Amino acid sequence: MVDLAVVIVTWNIRDLALQALQSLYKDLENSGLATAIYVVDSASTDGTPEAIAQSFPQVNLTASKENLGFGGGNNTALRQIGFGDSDTSLVDLPRAVYLLNPDTIVQSGSTRRLFDSLMADEQTGLVGANLSYGDGSFQHGAFHFPGLRQLWVEFFPTPGRLIEGAFNGRYSQACYDSTEPFNVDFTLGATMMLKREVIQQTGMFDEDYFMYCEEIDWAWRIHRTGWGVKCVPDAHVVHLAGQSTSQVHTKSIKHLWKSRLQLFTKYYPAWKLMIAKRMISFGMARKARLASTDKTLNSRDRKALAVTYLQIRRMALE
Repeated sequence: MVDLAVVIVTWNIRDLALQALQSLYKDLENSGLATAIYVVDSASTDGTPEAIAQSFPQVNLTASKENLGFGGGNNTALRQIGFGDSDTSLVDLPRAVYLLNPDTIVQSGSTRRLFDSLMADEQTGLVGANLSYGDGSFQHGAFHFPGLRQLWVEFFPTPGRLIEGAFNGRYSQACYDSTEPFNVDFTLGATMMLKREVIQQTGMFDEDYFMYCEEIDWAWRIHRTGWGVKCVPDAHVVHLAGQSTSQVHTKSIKHLWKSRLQLFTKYYPAWKLMIAKRMISFGMARKARLASTDKTLNSRDRKALAVTYLQIRRMALE
């Protein structure tokens, strides 16, 4: 029986994906966990699936001919594992599934600590790691559900102490400095470990989100079914952050705000959604004006950004 299935979705990130897998396998060597690793590649053109097949032939590799998106890629592996199949009994599934980004470097002992924390509490359904950037600096790995205050920070000048605090959906760094897991609304999608029962009860990622906000949506559903979500401070993973999405900057911005609008529409009451859309409309018009006069960008990038912000503004007004 498998204790833990690990799922990694890749897209044009060959060298980092190989590094992630190497660090993962090294961490699992002494974990005592029976594991299976699944990689789904979303139509990479840089040789990512070929390199993984050559370096890690033991991986369950799927090379898709189309870009499945983050949620679609993860769901593909989850279905291969047996989730979503009415003929699969709970005991035939791994006890937990670890969704791991390909731009991560797993630190020694982190996978086992996540697994133990997940299993230690009957009410906990999802855990995430304590993250840092590649230079070792602190990275927020968990957040409050997004609200109007976070939108304010996106668009208007805000004091730094508010940006790094609860006003902007952040948990205190003191929480991460502790050795005790702490309750959160959701963890960053870079590291998500879930009990099999949670996946069975709440379903998988909502594939209407092509990119971004999928983990927030799923965490919202997890909370609504009575499960808890925690961040585990002593499980450390380096997250190099956005290495795939940064390849298509304006497309990523558009995907982000399309997903945010989907999320707000799904979970906000009518009055809050109306205010959110008005804030986005005003904020995007302001961003477009600033982008069009930004001398740090060349004329092509200024125009592309301004056009993107105005397209998002139109989405908010629909």
